[in-house]
Amino acid sequence: MIPPAAPSPASRVTRTPGPLVIDIEDVVKLYPMGAETIHALRGVSLKIRRNEYLAIMGPSGSGKSTLMNMLGCLDTPTTGRYEFNGRNVAAMDDDELADIRNREIGFVFQTFNLLPRSNALRNVELPLVYSGMAPEEREDRAREALEAVGLGNRMHHKPNELSGGQRQRVAIARALVNRPSIILADEPTGNLDSQTGTEIMALFNDLYERGNTIIVVTHEEDIARHARRIVRLRDGLLDRDEVQ
Repeated sequence: MIPPAAPSPASRVTRTPGPLVIDIEDVVKLYPMGAETIHALRGVSLKIRRNEYLAIMGPSGSGKSTLMNMLGCLDTPTTGRYEFNGRNVAAMDDDELADIRNREIGFVFQTFNLLPRSNALRNVELPLVYSGMAPEEREDRAREALEAVGLGNRMHHKPNELSGGQRQRVAIARALVNRPSIILADEPTGNLDSQTGTEIMALFNDLYERGNTIIVVTHEEDIARHARRIVRLRDGLLDRDEVQ
């Protein structure tokens, strides 16, 4: 059973950061809007290492969603440098970006994004289908991921047979199944009640302590406090970078 609350700051584990995974320098992102140009990011520099648990915060319009899309290789900079595990993301074509997203980044979304007609096991297997893994190994890896999030007894249930918290756990298992370099979670508790949200954040803490690198994008201060480092954006700029 996952505990109902995250560990207190005095007792929780903080792991030693490892090699550099993400290296962003002076990243600018512009969006043309008719005669106007939106400056979503105005020269952001950020380094994220393996073994970190990071929260990205900011009010509406601060650039946090744009930065999340950049980190997840869903978008590329207008100017500036972005390296993921030493590879220049800005120079990649669409196929290379898709490969990075599938193999290196585990996404967790607010809306779960599960296939309604497939059970939990098949939903978790999906990234492995895209990567061309053999069916037997696929199923073993998906079972392992579901057991890691406490759903070993729910793997044959479809999404409409699961609670909101269980659906989010399936989504987290899907993010884990490719053993990615980072787990990138966008408002992961946004569609959950407060008790279930606390349980999901306790799960993230457990995954971090087991060796995963986690980046959570949120506007909620209590969610961000579960991380070990908080990066705050304002008006497209990095406002503060706090280690907790």
